[in-house]
Amino acid sequence: MVNERILVVTDNKEILDFFVKLLKEKKDLLGKRTIRFACHPNSALLKSGTQDIEIIPVDMKKQVGEVIKNYDLVISAHCKQIFPAELVEKVKCINIHPGFNPYNRGWFPQVFSILNGLTLGATIHEIDEAIDHGNIIAQKEVPLYAWDTSLTAYQRVQEAEKELLKENLHSILSNTYTTFVPKAEGNLNLKVDFDKLCEIDMNEQTSFQETIDKLRALTHPPYKNAYFIDPKSGEKVWIQINLEKDSQ
Repeated sequence: MVNERILVVTDNKEILDFFVKLLKEKKDLLGKRTIRFACHPNSALLKSGTQDIEIIPVDMKKQVGEVIKNYDLVISAHCKQIFPAELVEKVKCINIHPGFNPYNRGWFPQVFSILNGLTLGATIHEIDEAIDHGNIIAQKEVPLYAWDTSLTAYQRVQEAEKELLKENLHSILSNTYTTFVPKAEGNLNLKVDFDKLCEIDMNEQTSFQETIDKLRALTHPPYKNAYFIDPKSGEKVWIQINLEKDSQ
């Protein structure tokens, strides 16, 4: 089956811009297929946008029937929306994911890879009913260094996502790709797991290594993640860490 009507759903401007650029550079990739770009109705992409394309608001849960009716393929391009089971059962759905499945599936893979040492990377996979769980089309491992923060690791992951997209977009659009099953079930981290990390217990006894790893895992400017509560005022005090590799 050739995918004729394609919906790309994203919350990530960098991946969106690269996707659009790729289609412009290689017009033969699209052929006679029609492609539309969408984001969540609350996404900042609706305001920032991308030149020369229309971005439509789509709530995947509320508009699942509409999506099933109008599209043959749905691509989640680094998108935070969860695709309903009804959708993935009736329409082929593919995810461009900023993690090396099956490790640290779910929320902010680079944060948890810094903490638990599991492999970091990028993955393109078919979507099933579980989170970041389907058969894998392609993936790239991304190295982690002692001086990485969440931000620097994430930037490297995004470059890997772009490389995978460039290498595999033709086979995805033409439905000629092959897949393989993940080696294991892996592990899943949810937003609640990330939120628990953010409040620093000032009385916790730990090593310097664990402390530095936690702070660099939570350093992702301009976002404010790690904090402690000032016992005198009861106010939050935000924490970031600066790491610099010796250039000599």
